Amino acid sequence: MRTVNELMSLEGKVAVITGGAGHLGRTAANTLAELGASIVLVDINADSLKSVSDSLVATYGVTVVNIVVDMEDSKQLESVCCEIEKHFSHIDVLINNAAFVGSSGLEGWVTDFEHQTAATWRRALEVNLTAPFILVQSCISLLRKSTQASVINIGSIYGILGPDMSLYDDTKMGNPAAYAASKGGITQFGRWLATVLAPDVRVNTITPGGIARNQPDSFVNRYVARTPLKRLATEEDFKGALVYLSTNLSAYVTGQNIVVDGGWSVW
Repeated sequence: MRTVNELMSLEGKVAVITGGAGHLGRTAANTLAELGASIVLVDINADSLKSVSDSLVATYGVTVVNIVVDMEDSKQLESVCCEIEKHFSHIDVLINNAAFVGSSGLEGWVTDFEHQTAATWRRALEVNLTAPFILVQSCISLLRKSTQASVINIGSIYGILGPDMSLYDDTKMGNPAAYAASKGGITQFGRWLATVLAPDVRVNTITPGGIARNQPDSFVNRYVARTPLKRLATEEDFKGALVYLSTNLSAYVTGQNIVVDGGWSVW
């Protein structure tokens, strides 16, 4: 029987992380690199990718490959697998983390439903749902060459719950329909993939609750009041779920949604 440390090891494994230069992407990269994995970072921001990869190499001494891709560009996405294959013969972990979250200044995004636009809807679905479809489909041959392939989709509590819009009163924040629909879609896509790709590839979802990102105090106070653990999440709160689903600790787990939300969804 293998020890827990043996089950957790990612030595000789390859992990691909989209949105690798973002907050949660960097956390995933550091977490899996610490366990010995080689890392492929996929992001649109070349400078940020270099900063993250330089840090990973200096800290963990692992191999890191950067791939600059616009997640809204299907042609670029289809080339990712070929680029990975130049460096590695297989993929053991694919984390679909990149997300279109828009901004308060994006027209047709953070506004009342009547003024949300089809253009921003399409952009959100392209990044949050279509991009994972293209990546898993194009990388399936490399995933099947692994002995423990794991796909991890990053969802959201708003992919499983309706929003309380009063949280955003007197702020520039909001909760667009496209974000909720796309995150609900990625969670269900994971369930679908889990049955279709079994037994070769496991597919699961991590659903984060709100993460502390210097939001206005009024929002934070309302959010915390509704959260049993009485705080917003930090990136560190997701390390456990990332390790579990990326390694053989979860070798008999597929099609599941691990909700990391401080209890928000239990009410």
